[in-house]
Amino acid sequence: MPPTSPNSVPRDFNASNPSVAFSDQWTNPIDVFSVLLILGGDVVGRALAQLAGSSVTPVAFSFGWVAYAVTAVVSTIGENKLMPLPDCACKIINGRTGYVRDNSSWVIGRIMRDYESWMDDRNKDGPIHRRLKRMIDERWKSDQEEAEANEPGAGARVKKPAQVGLCVSVYKAGNANPGYPGRDWVYYLGLATSIVQLGIGAIPCGVYGDWGILLVTGSGIALSFAVGALPQWKREKWACRRNTDKTVILTRGNGSQHAIVIIGNNVGLDFEDLATGPVTADISASLSTRVFLIFLATLWILLLITAAGLRHNAWFLLAVGGLGIIQNIIAAGVRRSPKSFGIPLTPEGVLGETKVMPTLFVVEDAYPRVGRSMLKTFFPGPLRPDEKEKWERYERRANDLDRSGVGGGQ
Repeated sequence: MPPTSPNSVPRDFNASNPSVAFSDQWTNPIDVFSVLLILGGDVVGRALAQLAGSSVTPVAFSFGWVAYAVTAVVSTIGENKLMPLPDCACKIINGRTGYVRDNSSWVIGRIMRDYESWMDDRNKDGPIHRRLKRMIDERWKSDQEEAEANEPGAGARVKKPAQVGLCVSVYKAGNANPGYPGRDWVYYLGLATSIVQLGIGAIPCGVYGDWGILLVTGSGIALSFAVGALPQWKREKWACRRNTDKTVILTRGNGSQHAIVIIGNNVGLDFEDLATGPVTADISASLSTRVFLIFLATLWILLLITAAGLRHNAWFLLAVGGLGIIQNIIAAGVRRSPKSFGIPLTPEGVLGETKVMPTLFVVEDAYPRVGRSMLKTFFPGPLRPDEKEKWERYERRANDLDRSGVGGGQ
């Protein structure tokens, strides 16, 4: 057998094949859209949780909707709920009994997560910011003096603390509006995004006569709004009693910088109910909700198959999906105030000292039983004799106020 020539190559050798394939893919990447449509379902779910409540929930058509639709069916059948679990752990403390609950409500989780952005109505020179600054400066000065007393010159090396003591902000609840989705810029951004998406989808229809992109875009937007319009969202999101006079405390727990006291004022939501929310409340997804979600999930899958059949002008469809996922990400992660969840809160005051126990004493002086309600959360261990004696005096005072009909929160 003659030896193979080192210069010989296969007859089908063609170094331009990869470049041709890359060029075809980037010219018309329709297959990529079909793959992207099943990714990112968790982002869609969070965006829906943020904006749901009314019959119009403007979460734009985007990548991830097919995955979310299937996940929603599994959730309603297996867990009997649509709302996701909160993404910020916190505790709710009854301001009278001291009973502590772990939070399972998306709304309370977002109120706690975003607290530092709305606590002074976004005023960096508000009373809470000023109180925190004063507490930090006092602690820093005390640490410097202590270090200087132990070693001359050491005070200059003491770094300014980032967190000190406990800052307790007090709010009075306004008239709650369950079902209010927060018609702020985030809400209207979703509506504007859908309109722009329709405009993008109409371009190949008007220029090339390709109405397929417009059909897929319009169908996706219609299905997106249909999922958000389900009444189950409102039932789960605000699963609690109304018009309560309870006083509750929201906090991330021992070691946190902030505690939020909310006085029900006979018009607020019952935060203890809300904290248990869709996990224990009797608001299971109805049979009609499950059937409708199965129907919508089927339509989403059919839309995915239809989109995979498009062979031209794929970049317009990718632009539609890309614009939608940007809106979804913004809606899912943006910081919002309690008013955007239908829970208006009016600030009443702020209390705080450089150490936690003195802060609880100050709170108890102003709001009987409220300071004591936080005691076990921030001091789970045994108290010093003088602290124990002082809390016993506070307890006797609170009992006297109850007998006289001037008791604290419930």
